[in-house]
Amino acid sequence: MSSRSLPPTVAAGDRADISIRDAGLTWLAAYIVGGLLSSIVSGGHSASEITPAHLLAAWAAQWAPMIWAIWWVGKRCGCGLLSEDYGYTFRPIDLIGVPVGVFTQLVLLRLVYLPLEAIWPHTFAQDKLEERAKSIVDNAHGGGMVLVILVVVIGAPLVEELTYRGLLQGAFTRRLSDGVGVVIVAMWFALIHFAPVEIPGLFVVGLVLGVCAVRTGRLGLGVITHLAFNATGLILAVTS
Repeated sequence: MSSRSLPPTVAAGDRADISIRDAGLTWLAAYIVGGLLSSIVSGGHSASEITPAHLLAAWAAQWAPMIWAIWWVGKRCGCGLLSEDYGYTFRPIDLIGVPVGVFTQLVLLRLVYLPLEAIWPHTFAQDKLEERAKSIVDNAHGGGMVLVILVVVIGAPLVEELTYRGLLQGAFTRRLSDGVGVVIVAMWFALIHFAPVEIPGLFVVGLVLGVCAVRTGRLGLGVITHLAFNATGLILAVTS
């Protein structure tokens, strides 16, 4: 089998063979630097307290160190091309991620939260789940909504799939196994959003996105699925 057909979770051919330690340290360093830069840009305010323009600038400041660090460690352990080192490529078939993302948002998440809402109705009520998205949307008007879309629907999936499924999941599955790597990184992805009420849903979303990377051998399907998931959530926040 050609290395081109192997997933980003397998060290083969010219794919970057990044260890768990190197992937974790790369993520940590970039996350800290990005967080500091983002805090400076946003003035320490949360995403719900700043304008869409500041939100875009803050997220750009957060993402830039991460993208550079991922490229750097890929160059150090591979060839320095995101497409080669992490399987960051797209094909027409990846458009199947649109219905997958919509289904995950509208059906799968609802199935996750139905029993939780039944047991803890105040904690997992629908308005609690939509609180963060609605707070961002409520601050966006006119052109501001375009910036929100750039950040939430386009920017976040592009950067987060490269980070969590490309860098981290790739490292964990190389040293452990596909299943273990997908689960560990899905939990990492859920916890790092620092929203306790969203953790169960984000964990399930992380599993879906992790499987996309493992099954296709690329990040393209996960990016499109993530994009459709976020877009659907944004539409729900706007229309509810």
